[in-house]
Amino acid sequence: MEKKADIQKTIYDSAKNHFLGNFPDSLPIEQAYVHIGMYLGWVIETSLYSEYFSEEAAGQIFRFKRKEISCTILSEIWDGYLGHELFSLEGNLFSYYYYGGGLYRADYDDLLVKSLPSIYHVIDSWENYEKVKQRINLRHHDWKKLTGN
Repeated sequence: MEKKADIQKTIYDSAKNHFLGNFPDSLPIEQAYVHIGMYLGWVIETSLYSEYFSEEAAGQIFRFKRKEISCTILSEIWDGYLGHELFSLEGNLFSYYYYGGGLYRADYDDLLVKSLPSIYHVIDSWENYEKVKQRINLRHHDWKKLTGN
């Protein structure tokens, strides 16, 4: 089982790491935020965020739930950052397993990347978000059964 101390310092993802990696020059920089924003959107919709995030992002949470801001914009507001302080304890335990363990990326690739040149070519649309959301919901449900959380 994951150690709470490990989770308390975990940074799951950062758009900056993608900019410094093999991000295609031909794409707008906003594309590095899409996959991060889709996960953060799911965290919002399932209320697995921390008190800190609730206080700091109250307006963004409200606007995202109303589909007034996209996954990309949500992620950009937080500088493409996904870290432990944004999630509740359950949100962190699941994210450590799912996002940190590479399963999110595998699911994202399976659902959306397939024939695209890279992860950065996925279009930020509500249709794509719904596909990812359904898969994460399934993984979260299975994880809860497995761990008893």
